[in-house]
Amino acid sequence: MKIAITALGDSVKSKMDNRFGRCSFFAIYDTDLQKTDFLSNPGKENEEGAGPASVQFIASQGVERIISGEFGGKVKNILNELNIQMVIHGQSDITIEAILKQISSN
Repeated sequence: MKIAITALGDSVKSKMDNRFGRCSFFAIYDTDLQKTDFLSNPGKENEEGAGPASVQFIASQGVERIISGEFGGKVKNILNELNIQMVIHGQSDITIEAILKQISSN
């Protein structure tokens, strides 16, 4: 399974970005390979439609679950239609590394 985590930077030491559509990066963790890739969010600079553009990008990467601080109303329906699970992480000041440890311990 591939899990995307919204990130402020492109390393595991970066903090989670609380914004989905305008996050700086997506940390994409492959649970089978236990590998994390950081991809720049191409939708973050869009004047309009950043959320839907980000959803399309994530879907093209084969992601099945997204962890973020929040999701806008426009993207929730699209993610539901694509069967991509949304997980709102309640801890806003957390690193990607800490989230990956939480995922691995489950």
